[in-house]
Amino acid sequence: MPVEAIASAAGTTTMEITVSKFELLRELSATQGVVERKTTIPILSNYLFEAAGDRLSLTATDLDLSLRTSCGAKVKKEGSCTIPARKLHDYVKLLPDADITIKLLENHWVSIRCGRSNTKMVGMARSNFPSLPVFPTAGVVKIPAQVLRGMIARTSFAIANEESRYTLNGALMVLKPESITMVATDGHRLAHVERAGEKFDGVSGEMKTLIPKKAMDELRSLVDAADDVETIEFAKDESTLFFRIGPRLLTSRQLTGQFPNYEAVLPKDTSKSIALHGEDLGAAISRVAQFADERSRAVRLKLEKGELKLSASSTETGESEDSIETDYNGEPLTIGFNAQYITDFLKAAGAGDVRLELKDAQSAGQLRPAEGEDYKYRYIVMPMRI
Repeated sequence: MPVEAIASAAGTTTMEITVSKFELLRELSATQGVVERKTTIPILSNYLFEAAGDRLSLTATDLDLSLRTSCGAKVKKEGSCTIPARKLHDYVKLLPDADITIKLLENHWVSIRCGRSNTKMVGMARSNFPSLPVFPTAGVVKIPAQVLRGMIARTSFAIANEESRYTLNGALMVLKPESITMVATDGHRLAHVERAGEKFDGVSGEMKTLIPKKAMDELRSLVDAADDVETIEFAKDESTLFFRIGPRLLTSRQLTGQFPNYEAVLPKDTSKSIALHGEDLGAAISRVAQFADERSRAVRLKLEKGELKLSASSTETGESEDSIETDYNGEPLTIGFNAQYITDFLKAAGAGDVRLELKDAQSAGQLRPAEGEDYKYRYIVMPMRI
């Protein structure tokens, strides 16, 4: 029975169920990222519990993002209630591994019994809980779960954190009939990943969607938690994005606005290119960056015949230099980059060789995995004056 059907079947004034601690805790843990912590609207710190048939459905929302999930339960009385989310999660974690009986009492109080433990928690009126969007019946696209996870891992770190740059607070996902692309930028760097050879039925032309960062982080952890889910069902209406991961449904408010024209930023003419071991580059940058200016995090890269020299200095901490052997034999070039930006890419690219492609000291540099992997992955970083 889908979660939506449970919601409509559940009454409001009574509820009594028995559920296994293991199953309940698994779902409570899955929803923790969505529960609003610093809310001015008290009901948002509560779960909505709805019991019908042989399922308990749980919903958490912060109004931007919501997650509905469910688990098997012995339902003695169908109905619904709301329970403080953090407190319930922390309490259930401490209970013995046994069945838990949850019952709605007078005045929105909820009784929780397990073994010899007996607790009453103060809930709130079910009617206060916001109503949630319903999964569309048409226009559903199936996306391989691990592909989407891989794309999020390669882009989400490049998303802007500044509230003012609203359209950059998410990544752009572009679905075509036979490919999927994801792009994220904060104005200083841009991560672009594309995977061809997938088939997306129901997509014609280009389907562009801006996915907020919080929804991406949540998607990634939901896919990690659901090893057995092979495809994610994705759909959207005018205002909401829907992702169904097995029995769980994540909904997110769409970001509106125009994502920048990223294709104009992708470098066309990088004349200097070197291959490097990602681990060597990462280790050298980490060492040198200890001595970079704390605000700018700037590290100087000097490309010379046969080697790449990395250096940083600041009046407070001192200076450091490292070098890596390369097969470069072109003109010398010195360029500055934010050390953290390079490190972020190397983490996302995983082990293996990377290519650093440069044009001159004023132009953006490009990093990409040296080996042709399943994903066409590029990372563009704006240079810094040093």
